Amino acid sequence: MKTRTRILQATLNLLEASQGVGGKGVRMSDIATQAGISRQAVYLHFANRAELLIETTYYLDRLKDTEARLAASRSAETGVKRLNAFIEAWGSYIPEIYGTLKALMAMKDTDPEAAEAWNKRMQDMREGCEAAIKALHRDKTLSPDYKPDLATDILWTMLSVRTWEHLTTECGWPQTAYIKHMKALAQKVFVASA
Repeated sequence: MKTRTRILQATLNLLEASQGVGGKGVRMSDIATQAGISRQAVYLHFANRAELLIETTYYLDRLKDTEARLAASRSAETGVKRLNAFIEAWGSYIPEIYGTLKALMAMKDTDPEAAEAWNKRMQDMREGCEAAIKALHRDKTLSPDYKPDLATDILWTMLSVRTWEHLTTECGWPQTAYIKHMKALAQKVFVASA
């Protein structure tokens, strides 16, 4: 395994292991030890910790093949199909990456580099929401109650990790119910009635 990949995998392992303890223990020295290299060697591959955390989220995306997951959304023929496919893809992805996301959430309020990684990840997800809303707008099926920017903000909030966490963990919704109800809610809120 290449050194860069070992560093990314070590970071991912530490983030997932630290989710229950507020993200503690994800320092560059811990990553170096986990990867079996020196701390200086980590900096040869990543300029700073923020870059490493951001790249770790992309590494996780490659491991989980997000390109394939998003293919149905990106190739959807209508805005409604794109909206549903995006909710399906993102909603199904959250539980698979939740350990890493939870660690970043726990760290972000006190750790600027973790906050940068979290914000980058959430902005990427927002772009998916925006694409779905723009497809509805293009098809003239976006509800007249919402301009695209406002609809994007609302969809982004509806599909947030915290909302998923609350509904599936606190309220006990099964994953299938979460996806079903998010799709139904999005249809009612964003799709113009016939």
